[in-house]
Amino acid sequence: MRFTDEQQEFAAAVRDFCDSHCRTHQQRDALTENGTLANSPVILEKLAGLGWLAVSLPEQYGGGGAGMVEEVIFLEETSRGLAPITAYSTGLTAAQSYLRYGTDEQKRTIVANMAAGKLEAISLSEPGAGSDLGGVRIKAQRVDDHYVINGQKTWCSAAHVAENILLLARTDASGTKHQGLTLFMVPTNVDGLEIRGIETMEARTVNDLFFTNVEVPASAVVGEPDRAWKHLMRGLSVERLIIAAMSLGAAERSLDDVIAYVKEREQFGRTISSFQAVRHRIANLATEIAASRSFVYDIASGIDAGDEANLSTESSMAKLKCTELAKATALEAMQLMGGYGYAREYGMEEQVRKALAPPIYGGTNEIQREIISKNLGL
Repeated sequence: MRFTDEQQEFAAAVRDFCDSHCRTHQQRDALTENGTLANSPVILEKLAGLGWLAVSLPEQYGGGGAGMVEEVIFLEETSRGLAPITAYSTGLTAAQSYLRYGTDEQKRTIVANMAAGKLEAISLSEPGAGSDLGGVRIKAQRVDDHYVINGQKTWCSAAHVAENILLLARTDASGTKHQGLTLFMVPTNVDGLEIRGIETMEARTVNDLFFTNVEVPASAVVGEPDRAWKHLMRGLSVERLIIAAMSLGAAERSLDDVIAYVKEREQFGRTISSFQAVRHRIANLATEIAASRSFVYDIASGIDAGDEANLSTESSMAKLKCTELAKATALEAMQLMGGYGYAREYGMEEQVRKALAPPIYGGTNEIQREIISKNLGL
């Protein structure tokens, strides 16, 4: 698709912001306590001040009032610019369910928080329920005018820095596994909730959650009790587009950096960009990225036009393609950079590490292939 003048200006402004604040690993280290934080409060505050956060969320609740195309622009460019705001996308995913099924108060709270740079989380997975969310076992029992929650969740991104968690819990075990599930808006400071970080190869992002007699009012229910499966479906489709947009930006950054490197690096008396084998490998990557970019923006423009008939299939395709492409681009770039690809100074090792998880979270790529094949009637 072709951007409007305003969209082009927005993309350029976000790119310039990232170039100014986040381009070097020294800048990012200063913002993230030497890489130990995945999210920078300083950058979030600056972006909030510019009015760029929650750009696609309704203006009536405090959002920017723009469309999904503008949101994808923001996600692509901040990812390309390595802005340390990874948890922003988690809140954006949670917002889809709040906006479709939540109360006005829930909508105002979530959108206002996101627009102000405050983070939100969503918790679906459990130790025994990852790809199969119908296996959720954490219990939320109705007692008079409140619910009591007990059990464990896992792999919850951003819970340790979020204001609230959109929690998937079982409220009725009498039906099928996809029945009796309910969504709750749970404040992270509620009594009885323990948030324990999971160590990974990146800065702290994911957490185990332990609920011990956590009480929330009945007004914390998001949507209808026992109907969460229906409430989640559209939101998860949008989540896949969000991940695709971020992975697209990551692939572009790896491509940008390797192109800059091969133009300067000399071997055998000439720059390595003069070797056909190098040029063709980069040309292949650039072609895959360009095609993927067109697909991602086509899906986003379809959402803005109210055409979501194929959203489930297309968002799964985009998530599958873009996450695999980001990983392949970072690994190929590391290979072309040789030993310098491992050096922290050049940044490619960071991009490789960051590219390994997206094919797993948000529904593994194996699950995306299952969704695609099922929707094709296979």
